[in-house]
Amino acid sequence: MKLSKRSVYIFLVIISTIAADQISKILVRANIVGRTDMTPSERIPLIGDAFVMMNIENTGAFLGMGSDLNPTLRIILLLILPILVLGFVLRHILKDKTIDNWSLFAFASVIGGGIANVYDRIVYGSVTDFLFIDLGGVFKTGIFNLADMSVTTGMIILVIASFSKKKETTSTN
Repeated sequence: MKLSKRSVYIFLVIISTIAADQISKILVRANIVGRTDMTPSERIPLIGDAFVMMNIENTGAFLGMGSDLNPTLRIILLLILPILVLGFVLRHILKDKTIDNWSLFAFASVIGGGIANVYDRIVYGSVTDFLFIDLGGVFKTGIFNLADMSVTTGMIILVIASFSKKKETTSTN
């Protein structure tokens, strides 16, 4: 089976995303004291108090949501459903040759970030989150990781690409 340049590109983005995320998490787990109750025990300022590293083992999803679900529901909602969705998205981008390069990158980033976090849930029973931004109350994030950044960036690119396509089709009509 010969892979096209397009397929190689998709897999390179996915694998690079997973690798960067997993390497960062290995370093955090090895070097920063962590907790599982969503309260950090060690805070390492990277840029004052605006950008901080810590180690939180998140047993839920976004901002710990779902961490108090019963084990069966947690497996369904945080493992099985994401694996199915990621598989369908991967199948879609491999088959649909009309997807533009930015959207292709965005989808691959979402898939890579999703796989990285699912991997953590399977192997460790939680997802390692370690970055936090607080710009003096003007802008404040939850605690996140590189996989989360990849998924968020991919989604933002997809939204922008969607608006760009709508603008193009409106102006050509």
